[in-house]
Amino acid sequence: MSDTVAEIFKLFQDHLNNEQEIREVNEIRNNVKQIEKITRDIVIILQNIHNEHTEENIIVADYCTKARTLFEDVRKYYEKLAIIVPTDQYYRFHFEWKSVTQRLCYLASLVVYLEVRILVTKEIAADILGIKQKSEDGFHLDLEDFLMGLLQLSTELSRYAINSVTNGNYHQPMEIAHFVNELNAGFRLLNLKNDALRKRFDSLKYNVKKIEEVVYDLSIRGLKPNTNITQESTVVQGNKI
Repeated sequence: MSDTVAEIFKLFQDHLNNEQEIREVNEIRNNVKQIEKITRDIVIILQNIHNEHTEENIIVADYCTKARTLFEDVRKYYEKLAIIVPTDQYYRFHFEWKSVTQRLCYLASLVVYLEVRILVTKEIAADILGIKQKSEDGFHLDLEDFLMGLLQLSTELSRYAINSVTNGNYHQPMEIAHFVNELNAGFRLLNLKNDALRKRFDSLKYNVKKIEEVVYDLSIRGLKPNTNITQESTVVQGNKI
């Protein structure tokens, strides 16, 4: 084969590679858009926990059940992404689904907290989303994405504590205060080098303060329940809930 023919076919190959990459990117973005749409639906459902309820535990459990159903749809699109994204190019495209994955980790952790009052593990969050746990498995749940989700959880629970008082539930802030304090203690064990994580961690410290102010206000008004919060670990072990 002459050098001229070789050069021509090299250009053909470059063109085919570019077309393949464009198709992969478009497929990735289309799947991410679907995940984002379902995520918004989950958010809408779970925002209802802030409304006033007469039978709160029953109604909140119903919201969690509906959210779990939508997570099944999320799993399907992550499974498609796992097929589209080449195993060795995960971090090349990671920015495409990074934000929505962080939000879904927060929503998964919120559902687990509302159901059983425990901190979700990375393994369980990955199982809820239908993603592999380890990087060597290819398409996986990035640890920093999971941690960002947990930090978002503290903001939502801070709001939940305040609205619980508004709705006349004075026991809820006590549980939330205990949980968020343990979450804060856990994050303090980490040497956070990621700028985004460090900044988000500042919001956790702020949320701890807000919740403590709620508890203090209940105390000085004589509304703080006398029942003690069980001092058990808020981290669940195992792979599924």
